[in-house]
Amino acid sequence: MRGQFLVLVIILGGITPLQACAPVIVAGGATAAVAAADRRSVGTQLDDENIELTARRKINDDNRLGDDVHVNITCFNGTMLLTGEATTAEQRDIVVSLAGILQGVKRVVNEIIVTEPTAFASRTNDSWITGRVKAKLLADEKITGRRVKVVTENGAVYLMGLVTQKEGELAAEATRAVGGVKRVVKLFEYTD
Repeated sequence: MRGQFLVLVIILGGITPLQACAPVIVAGGATAAVAAADRRSVGTQLDDENIELTARRKINDDNRLGDDVHVNITCFNGTMLLTGEATTAEQRDIVVSLAGILQGVKRVVNEIIVTEPTAFASRTNDSWITGRVKAKLLADEKITGRRVKVVTENGAVYLMGLVTQKEGELAAEATRAVGGVKRVVKLFEYTD
């Protein structure tokens, strides 16, 4: 009896710490599923992430820009999308030049507008639109929504990804149907 109790204590003692691993395992599985659906190689995905991080650091460290610049940086397969606001054309040009010289950047799409940075409420609305677009793309069986990167800035929705022309059209059509979307910009690379 005492031996059985000892075995039970050892088993329970070994299982209890594993409960904390469940969220990590689930998150890892979800990340693997997204990475597997992406048509870019894992190396290219990592390169794109590194480009984004390096660009953010360069922009944040540049003293000429200050706090009146709000820039979002998105890189997909070497195409860098810059969205947001700069209070002067000179600031916008500095951001574009800093981003364009990074190794691995094949093309820069400059969608930074010269105006005061958007308010928190506008950014929150953009996040809400992005979430609704992603949900719509994931729910549509004709579209592989995990292959489409969605970026929203001031109601304009930018779609990036390696897709077929049909997938791109369906994704754009589904995006246009989401409330609050003012404009859809397709920045796809087509596989066919």
